[in-house]
Amino acid sequence: MSLFYQVNFDLFGIIAVASALLFVTRKSPVAAALWLVNAMFSLAAMYVMLDAQFVGAVQVLVYAGAIMVVFLFVVMLLNLGHADELGDFRGKWGRLAALGLGVVLAAQLLALTRGRIPEVAPDTEPTRQVIAPLAQVLFTDQLLAFEVTSILLLTAIVGAVVIARRATREEVGE
Repeated sequence: MSLFYQVNFDLFGIIAVASALLFVTRKSPVAAALWLVNAMFSLAAMYVMLDAQFVGAVQVLVYAGAIMVVFLFVVMLLNLGHADELGDFRGKWGRLAALGLGVVLAAQLLALTRGRIPEVAPDTEPTRQVIAPLAQVLFTDQLLAFEVTSILLLTAIVGAVVIARRATREEVGE
């Protein structure tokens, strides 16, 4: 693995660990959810760098996408987060850190577009079929577990709606 990929892998690892720590230490559930999404994106980038593009895409679609949308929907529905608690990095140091990270990412993109970064050696095997075997196992052998998970998530959402409606009725005085 070249130095460029090793540095980026280490960088995404540090970002993932820091985001996970910030996720655990936030008081606002909305801010915590956003830090968790950041950790999930960092993990997806690490999977892509390990030549597991499908796992990286699933990481983004399933965890950072669908589950976090459901989580934020429930948080907003239960009115647990407030807008004034979202500003984790509103100060001068937070802006400087964001600017520094933006400059580093822009420099990497510029280096990639100019072709100065050596490519990873291509696979000598023919195109690997990853999705078909995974889908075969998921939708045949593991179909019951897949459907039970779907029902469990649906039940959690319905439960959150019921709790939120009950809390709203108690506030109104019905």
